[in-house]
Amino acid sequence: MTTLSMHPELGQEVPIAAIDKELRKLWSADEARTNASLMNLAVYSEVPEDLEKNSAAVRELTQQHACRAILIGIDRAAPEASITAWITAHCHLAEGRKSVCCEQIAFALTGKATGRLRNTVFAHLASDLPLIFWWQGELSPLFEDRLYSLVDRFVFDSASWADPKASFGKIDAALSLATRDLVMQDLAWTRTYQFRVSVAALFDDAVALAALPAVQSVEITAHPAHRGSALQLLAWLVVQAGWKDGVELELDVSRRSGNKESFAFQKAGGEPVEAVVALSEDSTDISLLRITAGEVVVEITREAGSAYVERSITGPGYTTHSTGPADPEGAVKLLAEQLSRGGKNSLFAKVLPKFRELLEKGA
Repeated sequence: MTTLSMHPELGQEVPIAAIDKELRKLWSADEARTNASLMNLAVYSEVPEDLEKNSAAVRELTQQHACRAILIGIDRAAPEASITAWITAHCHLAEGRKSVCCEQIAFALTGKATGRLRNTVFAHLASDLPLIFWWQGELSPLFEDRLYSLVDRFVFDSASWADPKASFGKIDAALSLATRDLVMQDLAWTRTYQFRVSVAALFDDAVALAALPAVQSVEITAHPAHRGSALQLLAWLVVQAGWKDGVELELDVSRRSGNKESFAFQKAGGEPVEAVVALSEDSTDISLLRITAGEVVVEITREAGSAYVERSITGPGYTTHSTGPADPEGAVKLLAEQLSRGGKNSLFAKVLPKFRELLEKGA
């Protein structure tokens, strides 16, 4: 395992038994510092070298979100068990004068970690504050009830999973076994937020609203790495519109090659709706959502590098155009956005079953 104690990003290496004592010393050394915490934020990775990267991520997050941060790096393949800890504080000026700081404790573990993760690492949570747990990468065997039973909000990014079907099965199992309100937050879902807001805004328009019953097709274009976000966006449309599954469309060559997937739905009156999800290496995370309703086309696009989405409605003798903010790129900024919004994420829970159906049907 890489020796991390010489890297200043993690702060001061301390004995496990002396963590609380050394944290008190950290604050007493500078009376100008104010310790601020509104939550516990645990960041977990099974790539031990990610500790420094995650410390930099926490430094960015604490500019807006006060917390006690617990960084966890585990090398499960190491033959011997060990644990090393560091403490530091991320400080930011408040009103140009006072230094507001957030504590960070970093743990590097090797070998079998199940008991030590709960008994040692989680023993250092700030009591009476909610626990946000950001799991990075694949769901390993350490994702089990003794872990998530302690968590208030479990954050993950399904775009990083090699087998999202299997991993969402584990998420479903966790939700069914949870004995408390466990909020699941997929950063893939967060990537669709501004597209969903834009759809709602566009259908406030009288022309688009009048055309809504005539919707006949949906097109979504996404980057191959963000197919899950595209399917979650489609699942949201299907659930919110009340469409049912229709007769399966014949697969074309492009779908069999993995570049395009077609789905068929039916509206309440039995009219068909075709949906196509196309994947393109040239796309941003999501670059296009087009809804065609008779002669009216509602379209949301985002070009590479743009901080905005372009929104338009076109129909016979009618065109309107507007812009809106785009969802940020990068997991840290996405997590910051989600922490700002908070909530129980009940809409994601509502859409999840349909998304899993689409995931199963897809190529």
